[in-house]
Amino acid sequence: MKKSILQIVRASYEPKVPKIMKRVIEIQEGNPTESVSDQEEIKKLFPNTYGLPIIQFVEGTEKKQRPPTNVGVILSGGQAPGGHNVIAGLFDGIKNMNPDSRLYGFLMGPVGLIEHKYKELTADIINEYRNVGGFDIIGSGRTKLDTEEQFNKGLKVLKKLNVSALVIIGGDDSNTNACILAEYYKRINANVQVIGCPKTIDGDLKNGIIETSFGFDTACKVYSEMIGNIQRDCNSSRKYWHFIKLMGRSASHIALECALQVQPNICIISEEIEAKNQSLDDIIQYIANIVAQRASNGDNFGTVLVPEGLVEFIPTMKNLISELNEYLAHNETEFKCIKHSKQRKHILDNLSHENAKIYESLPETIARQLTLDRDPHGNVQVSLIETEKLLAEMVKKRLEKMTSEGKYIGRFSTITHFFGYEGRCAAPSNYDADYCYSLGYTAAELIGNGKTGYMSLVRNTTAPVSEWIIGGIPITMMMNMERRHGKIKPVIQKALVKLDGMPFRAFASQRDQWAINTDYVYPGPIQYFGPSEICDQPSKTLQIEKSNTDY
Repeated sequence: MKKSILQIVRASYEPKVPKIMKRVIEIQEGNPTESVSDQEEIKKLFPNTYGLPIIQFVEGTEKKQRPPTNVGVILSGGQAPGGHNVIAGLFDGIKNMNPDSRLYGFLMGPVGLIEHKYKELTADIINEYRNVGGFDIIGSGRTKLDTEEQFNKGLKVLKKLNVSALVIIGGDDSNTNACILAEYYKRINANVQVIGCPKTIDGDLKNGIIETSFGFDTACKVYSEMIGNIQRDCNSSRKYWHFIKLMGRSASHIALECALQVQPNICIISEEIEAKNQSLDDIIQYIANIVAQRASNGDNFGTVLVPEGLVEFIPTMKNLISELNEYLAHNETEFKCIKHSKQRKHILDNLSHENAKIYESLPETIARQLTLDRDPHGNVQVSLIETEKLLAEMVKKRLEKMTSEGKYIGRFSTITHFFGYEGRCAAPSNYDADYCYSLGYTAAELIGNGKTGYMSLVRNTTAPVSEWIIGGIPITMMMNMERRHGKIKPVIQKALVKLDGMPFRAFASQRDQWAINTDYVYPGPIQYFGPSEICDQPSKTLQIEKSNTDY
């Protein structure tokens, strides 16, 4: 692997880790699953792994050599900065337990386990990937592990390699699969432990116990650097409004975090839109009013942050998408035979009156995206909808109307952006490098202590690393029953932005000022070397959550 200068420099960085754990204690804490009925159902579905305690590793004087253990590891789902450090921490952890322990990486995600594609990860390989971004050490994939046939195929290669523990590094869906796999292997006495690690840049794998998912900190800092650069340019030329879409289909954590870092003129939070039952028209008018207010001060420029999944949170748009899904699912063949030039009218003729009005108001390019781009389940691929262009175009039309009414005097030129893949494989921030290494090392300790069905847990991460608290949380404690693809299934619930939470309240307390004034912050690139208060700080969101400051 050809290294960049940054990779060579970063290879010398030694992740800070909590004090090495020697002893395990059990902590009885409340179950994050709120619904009692859900808990009863989860208990029935996971009788062998339900009801386990949260555990915490503490210092002790005892040092004992454990027998060698062969461990498998899978990178599942989208990439997130720090994944290589999780694997490095896992490798160092099992080697610390016994130098003869071995680590096998399954290639290209869960499919590698099913199809028996793997490679042994030796010290020479591991050392090439410490502190660097990406998942390219073994690759990743989105194959779901959710059938007994897959579990049994995987068990064959695990037995062949004498692997007695499997670590799955992934998001909410991947860890849901880890939970199901752990229960199955426990039920059939396969003697294979399964441990999960919380990953996703979207930040929606968190709860009262899990403080953050790895990669979120780095990705948001990368996006904030780019937004800051745009805002610097914006404030220099003073002639463009920049509409910037950010990752986060299911939750707006990235948009909120970036807003706290860069102080844009406008940031839309999807969860607030849904809670207030706001329409697309409401959002357009909100943005247009701020544009007009700034123009009255002579400021014909600004920035708007938009979460990727916004349209699914707008109740009226959600209803439209639902009706489109239903109609096209039953009339796909007929629809494909209609000329492209006639498809818009065909859709309008077959929608309910209310949804037809909304559909007709959309720019033609966006309307086409709602009908043409569909996933394997027949649903609209919302992530492909160019929401930033939708808002920019519709705000322009609204301002033209306001001009004719004498409510707007100014110039409105737009530039649109989508920041997504740019942040997924960045070199991890010092926080993510330390956090990820600790997650991997903790996973090794969970294996060494005979645990299964647990997620690696690192808490108190706003404190110095020496004060971090490490252990494990039973994955069943995070499971809920939800309808997915028409069926009620056990899943880890995605964490949405809490409108009564301190990070959102901190944002809401300042956004009116940011809207009218030009209070931009330009974070610049991630800093890796220097004072800890500059280089090692976690996300603004996490700092605010732990600050106990009321807004």
